[in-house]
Amino acid sequence: MEGYNSCGTSMAPSGSLVLSTRAPIGHLAIAGTDMCTNQGCRCLVFRADDDSHFFYYQLLAARLELESLGQGSTFKELGRGNLEGVCLATPSISEQRAIAAFLDRETGRIDALIAKKERQIELLQEKRAALISHAVTNGLDPDEPMKDSGVDWLGEVPEHWCVYRSKLLFREANDRSTTGEETLLTVSHITGVTRRSEKNVTMFMAESLEGYKKCEAGDLVINTMWAWMGAMGIAPERGIVSPSYNVYQFRSEENEPSFYDYLFRTGQFVAEVICHSKGVWLSRLRLYPEAFFEIRIPCPSQREQHEIVYFIQKETGNYETLQRKIEKSIEKLREYRTALISAAVTGKIDVREELVS
Repeated sequence: MEGYNSCGTSMAPSGSLVLSTRAPIGHLAIAGTDMCTNQGCRCLVFRADDDSHFFYYQLLAARLELESLGQGSTFKELGRGNLEGVCLATPSISEQRAIAAFLDRETGRIDALIAKKERQIELLQEKRAALISHAVTNGLDPDEPMKDSGVDWLGEVPEHWCVYRSKLLFREANDRSTTGEETLLTVSHITGVTRRSEKNVTMFMAESLEGYKKCEAGDLVINTMWAWMGAMGIAPERGIVSPSYNVYQFRSEENEPSFYDYLFRTGQFVAEVICHSKGVWLSRLRLYPEAFFEIRIPCPSQREQHEIVYFIQKETGNYETLQRKIEKSIEKLREYRTALISAAVTGKIDVREELVS
């Protein structure tokens, strides 16, 4: 209460519309209880007995207009004056309720279908992860005799596989760029190693990239600060990375980098990375080279590494094709949802008879 009394905000009643007016502009919600907000939102309180759901949908349909009215250099903000200038249609209360009820029903159906498709994508991703994990730790032959690897995170591995400390497979590389003109690469837990230019990165970038670490195609790059999230992978091309990253090169050419790219991005390996990382709490964990070198990893023959990579690429390619189809259908459903809302609140479709039926 002291905080509320000491600031300039005021309480808005239940049923008010809560509109975000700072990046991003146009997010909406209906207050389920009396509430107040910070300066990034505005509560829109109705002057008369209007239907909050109807105006919720009308403002959703006006989101592009609201975004276009935002002003500012550091971030866009929708000022009070511009917001008050937005024109809203005010049909009779019975029409408002009819339109709102129609859209509640129809968007509910669309949202349920989208949620079902999103769950399908989650299941595909789970199957993909399980397929990769099994292939890189158990091989491809289900009849292959197994042995205890002696490593908790690995469990049993094919009998003929070797298990080594990472130090026997990798050495740290610390070659620095003298010009900073090489292709800048970045590492994330989602996409692995990619060009920074292909990522939507908003973080500050140094004026000069001189002194950044060089890496070659096939090198392992680990984002030391985010390794606990799985931010690591094999570089697909020559480039440079942040000096805070660690770069590792294979000691022998008799290894398939893609095999280890798949291995190092499995959930089991990331969990092992957390165990070997140092820090006071999770978000501050760091994986230093001496700890990485102690992690024990499976080492099948080069031929088998190639076979596993080929199998994974083939099988996951089928998953990815199906996922793209589902994502496209979700995109179309969202477009239809947006168009339906716009048509209903502008009177382009008459929903009163449909409501009765």
